Amino acid sequence: MSVRLLREHRKDYYVKKRIRMLSAALLSLPLLLSGCTMIPESEALTMNGMYFDTVVQVQAWGATEEIMDHCKELCEYYEGLFSATIDSSEVSKINQAGGEPVTVSEETAELINKGVEYGRISGGRFDITIAPASSLWNFTDNRTKQLPAPEELAEAVTHIDYRCIQINGNTITLTDPEAQIDLGGIAKGYIADRLKEYLISEGIEHALIDLGGNMLTLGGRYDGSAFRIGIQQPFAETGTVMAAVSVFDKSVVSSGDYERYFEKDGVIYHHILDPDTGYPVQNDLDQVTIISDESVDGDALSTTCFTLGLEEGMKLIQSMDNIEAVFVTKDGEIHTSSDEIEVDIPE
Repeated sequence: MSVRLLREHRKDYYVKKRIRMLSAALLSLPLLLSGCTMIPESEALTMNGMYFDTVVQVQAWGATEEIMDHCKELCEYYEGLFSATIDSSEVSKINQAGGEPVTVSEETAELINKGVEYGRISGGRFDITIAPASSLWNFTDNRTKQLPAPEELAEAVTHIDYRCIQINGNTITLTDPEAQIDLGGIAKGYIADRLKEYLISEGIEHALIDLGGNMLTLGGRYDGSAFRIGIQQPFAETGTVMAAVSVFDKSVVSSGDYERYFEKDGVIYHHILDPDTGYPVQNDLDQVTIISDESVDGDALSTTCFTLGLEEGMKLIQSMDNIEAVFVTKDGEIHTSSDEIEVDIPE
């Protein structure tokens, strides 16, 4: 599918697609009558892929293979816009521009604007210009266990400041030519929201979208029950659940120091970096889970609240509408932002 069609998918693409699907259904009627079977609406189709260096899975009830294929195309499209490691992406073009203005798609401008908004909300504790520091760390190969040179990190943090991003329509300018954007702390949530938006446009009422543990639900399960989303036990084997929340039509996103890390000389170095120092955040938290309507908010807030710590993170969540949080401190205690959250803890 062409880039032009993908960029129009949020406008007139859905109408055209419905016409094509209706035509296809009418043409296939003789085949159905002759014994060809359809997938029952009560059964789910699943799309799997690897994007942004993470496993993506979309499970949708009542979907068609065409719908699931387009979910994959959307993931590929957005990765091609937002990835800082793909040289041809729009984010890479901004980073390579040396401070010159770059015109990008509506989606990239929208997401960068959202990142700047959370920079303001967090007082700079969430900063999408973290790339000069994050590029110096390697959390994907635990065999390396190499710390960046202190002088390199000290130089890098002088170029971390979301306020150097100027947005004029779809034109992005970095007023610091050495600044670089990394949307890794917010892009998965945005993409999950776009996938949900697309599935709704196709008449899907029940789906579970998983972008590397960023969970977004469409409605509840087909049988009418809630989706139960597990909260990972920090530093335990993947899939070890310490608690679970039941949700309908919500996003559940977790960030923690156990996700990508290495240990060196008895110290754990993890991927959530302090914008002021370039080193991993050190505080009383192991994990934050955000429950929200939109996954882009959960993605940004889970990182933001982790960097703020329990007390300040709790204050931020309690000041916001329709957002809840579960904090896990290093002593293994669970703290919730309100009594509205029902957290099931296995015995």
